[in-house]
Amino acid sequence: MIIDVIGNTEKIEGLNPWFKVVFEYIRTHDLVNMPVGRIDVAGDDAYIKIEDARGRSVGEAVYERHDKYIDIQMPLSGQESYGWKAKSRLGEESAPYNKEGDYTFYKDRVEDVLFTLSPGEFVIFFPEDAHAPCIGEGVIRKMVAKVKNSVI
Repeated sequence: MIIDVIGNTEKIEGLNPWFKVVFEYIRTHDLVNMPVGRIDVAGDDAYIKIEDARGRSVGEAVYERHDKYIDIQMPLSGQESYGWKAKSRLGEESAPYNKEGDYTFYKDRVEDVLFTLSPGEFVIFFPEDAHAPCIGEGVIRKMVAKVKNSVI
């Protein structure tokens, strides 16, 4: 997992062949005022989803993890909190891996690592990072970039 501000992406853009393209798009477009939906940056290799997600309490939050894609998440208006847990420390799955949706959900309670981001700050979740997004109040306008995992 990496947490940083959008102005500091240069050092991490070499970690994945699609990171630079995605961060350049984020820096040069007004994501706050874009409609909800998918934006193709590089087809299925890298795309952005603008979401108006319903905030939830820590008790309602659910850990998820992806194999095929790396998530870059960033709140666009207001704050969003996240839970994090290493894949190696996860317990029982609540359902088996969904290959089409590229996700696995887990039964673990969200209580280990919690952090909050504001607009302009982002987090990158790699396949070894379980994350519980959308912790907050009201509607959370956010961006989720899906970047193909170049390791698989």
